[in-house]
Amino acid sequence: MLSAVPKPVLKDLAQYLEKQGLPHRIKKFKPCSGGCINNGGELLTGEESFFLKWNSATRYPAMFATEGKGLKKLHNTGAINLPEFIYDGEAGEYAYILMEFIQPGARKPNYWELFGQQLAALHGNSSEQFGLDHDNYIGSLPQYNNPHSDWPAFFIIERLERQLRMAFDDRALDRAIQRQFDVLFPRLEGYFPVEQPALIHGDLWGGNLITNTVGNPCLIDPAVYYGHREAELAFTRLFGGFDREFYQVYQATFPLESGFDERCDLYNLYPLLVHVNLFGGGYALQVKGILKRFV
Repeated sequence: MLSAVPKPVLKDLAQYLEKQGLPHRIKKFKPCSGGCINNGGELLTGEESFFLKWNSATRYPAMFATEGKGLKKLHNTGAINLPEFIYDGEAGEYAYILMEFIQPGARKPNYWELFGQQLAALHGNSSEQFGLDHDNYIGSLPQYNNPHSDWPAFFIIERLERQLRMAFDDRALDRAIQRQFDVLFPRLEGYFPVEQPALIHGDLWGGNLITNTVGNPCLIDPAVYYGHREAELAFTRLFGGFDREFYQVYQATFPLESGFDERCDLYNLYPLLVHVNLFGGGYALQVKGILKRFV
C-alpha cells in the first residue's frame, strides 16, 4: 500500500536513504493500527525495515523533531530499549519521522522484573532542574518544559495551568473548577516528596510499552522531560496499570517514599486534563472527583 504514503514523503525519504548508502528503493508499506494522531506503519526497502510516521507540518510544528530528540535522549541512557531514531524531515505539506521498526515478540518470563529494573535505572538519570531545554508534545498537544528548580512550581505552571487555560478557552471545564485549583495549588508542596529531577518517558501507559523480538520491554512515543518520577509511576496506573511484579521490583530497586498511593491521583491531574482537552467526556468528571478529595 505504497499509495497510502504521500508522494513528497516517499521521494524525500528515497533521497535521504540513497545519500546514507542505504537501500532506497521503497517496495512496500504496511499501515499499523491503533494510532489516533499520526499516520504510520512499516516501510520496507529490500531487506531493510523501518517505521515511518507522518502528519501535517504546519498543524504540529516540530512534533517529529522533538520526538527524535526524546528517543535519542532516552536511548543514550542505555537503561531501556527504544526504537533507534534515524531521521526526521519535511516534504511538501508533511513532516515525518523514520525510525527502527521493532519486530514484535513474546514476553520473556522475567519481562516485568526487567521492566521494573530498567525504568528505575532510567529514573536514575537526573538534571539540575525540572523541565527540558525544549518544548515537545504529549499526544497532539504542546507540552511546555520551561525549567524550574522545584517540582510543585513546575507542575503547577508548566503542567496544570497550561492545560487548564486550554480547557477554559474551549469551555471543556467551568470556572468553578478554576476556583478549586486555586485552593489546591498552595497545598501541593506539602504533598510531594522532595526529590531530584528524574528523566522520565512522560507518556507511559500500556499502549506505549511493547515487546521486542527477543522478548524485552521496549518504550515508544515518548513525551520526555525531567520530572518527578512518581508522576511517571502514577501515569502507569491511570489506564489499568501494569503487572504487580513490575511495581514490586521498581520499589525494591528505587523505593518510593510512603504515601504514594494517597498522592497518586494528584499527579494524574495532568494526563487527565490532557485527555479533557483531547477528548472531553468523562475525563472532566475524573478531574472533579480528584478535586473533591483534596479541596
